[in-house]
Amino acid sequence: MKKFLFLLFIFSTTTFAQLTWSPITTIPTDTNGQRYDDVFFLNENLGWAIKGYYSSLYKTTDGGLTWIEQIPNGGLGGYYYFRNVEFIDENIGFIGTLSSKFYKTIDGGTTWNLVTNISPNPQAICGMDAVGTSTIYGCGAYFSPAYIIKSVDSGTTWQYINMSAYADALVEVLFIDENTGFASGNNAIGSIIIKTTDGGINWTNLYQGNIAGQYVWKLQILANTSNNTIFGSVESIAPVPNTTQIPGRMVKSVDGGLNWISKDVPDPDVQAIGFVDENHGWIGGHNTGFYETLDGGDTWTNLSVGSNLNRILFLNDNLAYACGTTIYKMTNSLYNTSFQEQNRLPLNVRIAPNPIKDKLNVEIDFRANDNLLLGLYSQSGQLIKILKKDLISNQGTKFYSFDFPYASGIYILNLHTNTGRQSVKIIK
Repeated sequence: MKKFLFLLFIFSTTTFAQLTWSPITTIPTDTNGQRYDDVFFLNENLGWAIKGYYSSLYKTTDGGLTWIEQIPNGGLGGYYYFRNVEFIDENIGFIGTLSSKFYKTIDGGTTWNLVTNISPNPQAICGMDAVGTSTIYGCGAYFSPAYIIKSVDSGTTWQYINMSAYADALVEVLFIDENTGFASGNNAIGSIIIKTTDGGINWTNLYQGNIAGQYVWKLQILANTSNNTIFGSVESIAPVPNTTQIPGRMVKSVDGGLNWISKDVPDPDVQAIGFVDENHGWIGGHNTGFYETLDGGDTWTNLSVGSNLNRILFLNDNLAYACGTTIYKMTNSLYNTSFQEQNRLPLNVRIAPNPIKDKLNVEIDFRANDNLLLGLYSQSGQLIKILKKDLISNQGTKFYSFDFPYASGIYILNLHTNTGRQSVKIIK
């Protein structure tokens, strides 16, 4: 259960002591900088990691010292963009994708079968959490609509819960027990965290951001705090051209979600968050590796380790794993961090003509395989429409054309990809 654009080019050979993050070099790292979207450990030794775009799965039984490739690139018959992986026990597990595919294994990940008995079929599973001996929740989608899926019999039967009354998009789900849990994402106003105490039937809004287009991306419930201390990472929107970037944020509650404090963090595209106590923690996102705080988020130090982080998973106070360009491990010991990260640059985007009339024509130069969500926003940041969700299969230029039946004015085209979020101003 999960308790929880700069140029970046890192090559460090420093040895650290105490709680140290280090890349695991025994798992393959792609030269295009594609990331591992999720990592899950059932215990200190048994874990799985998925590589998003390449639809591949790796398993370890020795805490990451060695890895077995269980699903090779595209090995389930295509490239379906694996978003998350979760196991109930050592045999029963699930893979959620962004491509309307949801998979289950009953043999520890050796073979996988498509789940076909959820109605309606979810467009994407962006977050999952197994709780108890047979209950699992999932949520989606970060590109809307918002829904929860739930099984109480280890994935034999499923319930689909329409969440449009509470959210526009859901990214993360995290449960304390079979009935009490949290979900996060956004609504029309901004980022949100919601809570249920009856297994997902009813939900209460605990946290409401006020900047449209932002998400609460990941959640963590701090261990040994009676479930009262909750952290969330708030991914910012890309800046309107010629304006100041809105910072990413960390939100925190020490009373179970009744009250929240919010603090700015160094990466506007922050996604991963993990704390070992109320003051000592780490964040990271599309544009950064690990930033560390020792004072509850008032100040942050760049550790110069990691890149394109998406999740931090704590197993105990001295052991954690994270996923990004590769898989990272935190231990209370000495580790050498020699590892070379990939360059991360914004994409080249062209709008022609601009100002536009009745058509929006967009050219995007992709340097490598990618996952694109193209959204149209008002100048004030309100989402108008998701124009395109696209899986980019190779390097090169892609052209898109959309009807534009909107009033004259200024609009923002937002690109959400594996390298972060960026915006282009459009005038009609």
